[in-house]
Parts: sequence; C-alpha cells; structure tokens
Amino acid sequence: MTESSTSCPAPQDARRVRVLLPLPLAGAYDYQVPDGLTVAPGDYVRVPLSGRPMIGVVWDGEADGSVADSRLKPVAERYDALPMRAEMRRLIDWIAGYTLTPQGAVLRMAVGPRDALLPEEEKTAFTPAPWLDQIERGDRRFTAARRRVLDVLADGLPRGATAAAREAGCTPGVVRGMVEAGLVVETRVPARGARAVPDGTRPFPPLSPAQAAAADSIAGAISNERFETFLLDGVTGSGKTEVYFRAIAAALAAGRQALVLLPEIALGAQWHARFEEQFGCRAAAWHSDVAPNERRAVWRDVGEGRARVVVGARSALFLPFCELGLIVVDEEHDASYKQQDGVLYHARDMAVVRASIEAVPIVLASATPSLESLVNAERKRYRRILLPDRHGGAALPSVELVDLRIDRPARQRFLAPSLAEALAATLEQGEQAMLFLNRRGYAPLTLCRTCGHRLQCPNCTAWLVEHRLLGRLTCHHCGHAQRPPERCPSCDDKHSFVPCGPGIERVAEEVALLFPKARTATIASDTLTGPDAIGELVRSIEAHELDLLIGTQIMAKGHHFPLLTLVGVVDADLGLSGGDLRAAERTWQLLHQVAGRAGRADRPGRVLLQTFDAEHPVMQALASGDRDRFLALERDDRRRHGWPPFGRLAAIIVSGADAEQADQAAAAISRAAPHVRGVEILGPALAPLSVLRGRHRRRFLAKSGRDVNLQAVLSQWLAGVRVPSAVRIQVDVDPYSFM
Repeated sequence: MTESSTSCPAPQDARRVRVLLPLPLAGAYDYQVPDGLTVAPGDYVRVPLSGRPMIGVVWDGEADGSVADSRLKPVAERYDALPMRAEMRRLIDWIAGYTLTPQGAVLRMAVGPRDALLPEEEKTAFTPAPWLDQIERGDRRFTAARRRVLDVLADGLPRGATAAAREAGCTPGVVRGMVEAGLVVETRVPARGARAVPDGTRPFPPLSPAQAAAADSIAGAISNERFETFLLDGVTGSGKTEVYFRAIAAALAAGRQALVLLPEIALGAQWHARFEEQFGCRAAAWHSDVAPNERRAVWRDVGEGRARVVVGARSALFLPFCELGLIVVDEEHDASYKQQDGVLYHARDMAVVRASIEAVPIVLASATPSLESLVNAERKRYRRILLPDRHGGAALPSVELVDLRIDRPARQRFLAPSLAEALAATLEQGEQAMLFLNRRGYAPLTLCRTCGHRLQCPNCTAWLVEHRLLGRLTCHHCGHAQRPPERCPSCDDKHSFVPCGPGIERVAEEVALLFPKARTATIASDTLTGPDAIGELVRSIEAHELDLLIGTQIMAKGHHFPLLTLVGVVDADLGLSGGDLRAAERTWQLLHQVAGRAGRADRPGRVLLQTFDAEHPVMQALASGDRDRFLALERDDRRRHGWPPFGRLAAIIVSGADAEQADQAAAAISRAAPHVRGVEILGPALAPLSVLRGRHRRRFLAKSGRDVNLQAVLSQWLAGVRVPSAVRIQVDVDPYSFM
C-alpha cells in the first residue's frame, strides 16, 4: 500500500477548518476548532447547522475566511472512527465536478450509517492463557470438560462462554471457572463476532488457456499495484466469472481488498453460491436489501480491512476501502449502473475513476460490451481480453427468427405456433424453457371498448398497467396503484374495460392453457421480494422443480441453469422504439444476454425470437451471430452524427408542480443559452414523460464534440439564470434515459 493511504495527514495548525456536510450544498462551511481538540482533513466531526447537530467531514483546502471568527460555530466532537481517506475525498470532488452536483450531495453517498461512527459494542470472550504450555498436563485443574474447552479454543478465535461451552459440551460456568484456575484469560471483542475471511489459496478448477492468460494479465497488474482497465469480452458461458475469481485470489494473496459490482440484486444468489464454493465463505454484501445492522457492520469492516471481498450494487463504489486492490464491474454494459435520481452518475465510469485514483486495476466484464467500452479499447485506453468460446466445450445456442407476419399467433394469443411446438418438444424431453417478455403485469394498457378511454396515472403521463394477480392497476413510474374501476369515467359504461397487449401474467395465462401440467413461475422485480426469494427461486430451478420460466430482464443475464435449453422471446421488437440513441444497442445486448441462458451445459440450446421486423439489423445480427458487423454499423452511425462515444451530451431537466412556472423557467434558460462554437443546444421541449410524480417536465439537450469542456459551458450558462425556488433544475451529464 502507498504511503498516502496508510499515513494520517498532519493536524492543521489553523483553528478554522472547512467541514463538508452531507447535504446538497455548494461547498464546505468554515467552523472553529476549540482548544484541546485536534482535527485533520478526513476526520468525521459533529458540528451545528441551523441549531441541529450534523455529521460532516473535515475537508481539504484553505478555510474561506469571509466569516468573522466571532460568528463561527465550534466543532462539537471528533469521532474516533477511521478518517475518510484522501483518495475518497478526491473521488467525491471529481464526481461533483463531472456531474455538476454539489459536493455535499456526493458526500452523502459515502458517509455510512450514523451509528457506524460510534464505538462498537463489545462482549467478554475467552482465549487460552499464554502460559498454558508451562502447566503440567497432569495438573488436576485439567478436568475432562476443561480439556474439551481448550480443544475448542485451540484455533485461537476468542469465544464467549456460551459459545465455547456449546461446542465443548459443558456449561458456561465451566468456562468462567477456568479464568480463576489460570487456564483461560478474558478479553473484549466486538459483540457481533468476527467476519469470515475468504480463502484465496483453495484450488481452482482447470481454466482454458484463454482464461488462464486473462487471469495472469490481471494478476500482474495487481502485484505491480498498477492502474489498468481490462475489458473482459467473452461470449455467454465463457467463464468470465472464473477469470475474475482468480484475480480476486491474487488480490487476497497480495493482502488487498476486492470490490465486485453487480447491476441486479437478482444476480447475487448464484454469484454468492459460486463464491462460497470457491473461497469457503460468502463475500460481504452491500445493497438496499441488506439489514441496517449488517450495513453498519459491513461499512465498518470495509474501513478497518476486516471485509476482504465485497459484492454490491452501484452504491458499494462509495464504501471506505482501506486496502483496495481490485475492482470488478460485472455486466458492465448494463444501464442499471446509471443512477437516475439524486446524483446522476454512471457507476461503471466512476469505478474506472476510483481505480485510477487508487492506482489499482479494474475489470469490466460482459458478453455484450457497451460501445463506449469497445471504443475505449480501440483507442488503447482499455486493454481488451477476448474469450471467444464457451467454457467446457458447450456450444452457443442456435438463434431463429419467428416472423409474426407469417407465423401468426391465434387471435388473443401471443405465442406463435412454431414457438408453442418448440415448448412442447422441450418439455416432453424433460428439459427446461424460458419465455422472455420485458413487460411486467398482465397488460400494459387498459381501455374502454365502448368509448376508447385509456386509464392513465393521475401523477404521470403514463398508462396504468394491469396486475391481475394483485387486482391492481399500477403506474411503474411513480408507484400509484388503484383498483380497476367498474365503470368507465368517460362514458359511464359498466364492465367495459379490456386489456391490450401482453405482460408476463397474460403470457403465463396462455401457457397454463397450452401446458396445464407444466410447473411454471413468473419472474419479475415485483414478484421476487429480496435476495432470499431470489435464492429460493434459483434453488428450485436448479433442482428441476420448475419446467417453464416466464420472466422479464431480471432473468436475462448472469444465471446458469444446465437444464434450460429453450428460450423464447415473445416480443423481440419491444425495445427498438422510443427515440433513444442507444435503443438498437440495448435491444441487441438484452436479447443476446437472454439467448445466452440456453444450452450452457452439455445439452444444445435453441432460441426463438418473435418479431414483426425480421429485416432489422438487430434481428439479423442475432440470427447470424455476426455481432461485429452490427456494432460496426452502430459505431459508424454514432460517429457520423456525433453521438456518444464520439461526441458529448448533457440533458437539462426543468420541472415544477405548476406547468406555467416550468414553462417560464425553461424560457428563461433558453434566453440565456450560450453561443459557443462546437456546442448545439436543443430545446426546450416537453419531455416524453411530460408529467412525472406530479411535476411538469421540460428538457434541453446540449451536444458537443469531445474537445469541448461541456461542464464549463453548462456551469456558466446556468449560473446566470434565476428561477423560482419551486422549480427544480437537474443536469444529467452523459444521459442514459431520454424520458
């Protein structure tokens, strides 16, 4: 580890310090340091703000000095918790500058649970006395029960009296009596117990030559403590996880920590099982479903080096690693890595920044790398490692297009005859199948057959989605839910509403009619509540307690089910509309990942894509397996029009509860728009979701070449505009959503 990451900064001589608070404020505030208190940059402190106590971090740089000493509030307390390292403070400053977000808003993501800063609760534990081997083994103090206790404690791990007695088959009183007998000594240990340490020395299964070469390259960067970005580009089932598991073992051997980011909590069940099988224990987990007590423990263990490997969602990027040696971003192409509220950052890109600041290697792994990462590899900014074959000799599945203009489903049905026949054959052979439709619920639209009235969310410009199993109409944007009305609010006709189009519940209804004996499950984010439910589902699939899965994108990536040989995509065209510049790329990535679930073991896989546009380049690329030609077309189109990654984009979203106020604010911003060479301003225009959660939304899009400092242009532009406090202006640099 470098000196900067182990040594504490020298205390500041000044009695005035800058303290950054975890609030969306413009910068750090000056505070007075009382006599007898010493603080340094990175220290966590408690300070008053508007009469209430706040936790903040002593920040770098000179104090502002504009406020008189007599008006400064004093620092109330310095916490003994590990200070925030200089590398993390640099990351926060970098992200704030890049995303045009107040530093305090970024800090809020890095400050752990409040009670993590408090001293840990301790309990009494017992260890063998250091002078034990000086006592004759025939000493009468060595009763049979006491010998069993000493055998239990021989591994050196402190145990409480109850735990030691339970393992030794005696009473806690025996353990406590051994203190007076001089056989064990009391010690104080954290009440929650020690965290298991992954064993990186356990033997690995044999790797292919390509896998071994990839693992060795990454391990070399780890041992040299060198920043390098590896793009691990391997087909589905090529063993990318095994490669970066080897890299994790190399980091552990070097005495370093490792961070693995996953885009979906749903991927964690099989990942944890594979990790535990290889390393002998589970990795520490960090995501929204982790219980508060465990979050506190993980945050503290990461900062103190007790948690050696962490797997988590994008927020895990801000954990206080003290000995970080490797970062892995699995499924690096996934749009879930882009935060869509609060601080609008992309976790993949910010992970590369953190790896650069920490001087450690980072692995971006995917079977369908993003065009941004592929172009970075072409520009030699990333080192691309190819894994072109499935591990263990398994073949890639065959992909067939089902042209719905020819092979038409029956009326009010959504599965083409050829797909239904393939399902029947698969089930007859005792294999598993999956139907994919990236649409939750029963139907995406409900309308009145009498007058055509469509049921819309009262808070958003979005249709209500019917969830028949729950008996609810739901908005997937704001969460509004209501019972289906008996009468149409427009024409007052009774029982006139009909569903339009399929969701996975409606497909499941059709499957039940076609295959009444098949054991099926519908799988979506609203049917699986938490990691335990996901883990149980994975177990039941692996145990062949299910024959047919009907799911959304939650099942599209990362999972390995040996008996799953058929994948049917109900609506392959679904993601191609909407005006998103990445629509074709995302559709190709998603469908390629879905297809990759089939035939991952010794049984061949087959994929059927139902489409109304079989000639589309995405469909042709999937059917032919010629991804390079598709990506070349996509790359050329982006370059020709100056879209990312060959140009830069930033969105400005103006929103307000009052439509007129939002319009006036957008007009004021438009009047102040800069005239800068190489920068094009588009808008204002109504956002596609012009009302979201009750707020009216207007959008601008700023487009520039890569040689333009777009953040500087935007900062200067917006600094000269004054809008009512009720109007919110949000800047999204490198937008991934255009809604």
